[in-house]
Amino acid sequence: MTPTLETKYVFTITARIGEVISAGDTGAGVRRVIPVIGGEVKGEGISARILPSGADFQIIRPNELIELEAKYAFETDDGAVVYVENIGIRFGPVELLQKLKRGEPVDPKLIYFRTRPRFETGHPNYQWLMQHLFVGSAARHADRVVIDVHQVL
Repeated sequence: MTPTLETKYVFTITARIGEVISAGDTGAGVRRVIPVIGGEVKGEGISARILPSGADFQIIRPNELIELEAKYAFETDDGAVVYVENIGIRFGPVELLQKLKRGEPVDPKLIYFRTRPRFETGHPNYQWLMQHLFVGSAARHADRVVIDVHQVL
């Protein structure tokens, strides 16, 4: 018998984002780059600021399924730098996704937005981030993305 999968909440990432850069329709969908310009990470035993160090690289498929690949870093209050690579998808009713694209508010419960964050750091206090799997439940707002990160036990 295999162990039961369980998760526990560990922290929230609030990533402030810049203006959308679009490379247009590439044939596979619309390629977008959204700069990560700051933000914070808060949870039990972790407090950090997101460095203006990366972006979310997206492809919007013809059916409005959005594939996301965000890469950035944060620095903890005790000086550790942690690299983040966060892969995910966002999907929902077309009219609501179009509202999000225009920066209009949409109830996050109406949009499926899930991610798989992966972390890298050489700091000994945060090695646990590389020794576990994590999943995220996210919400997109006009100026930020909020991700509740859960550790898979």
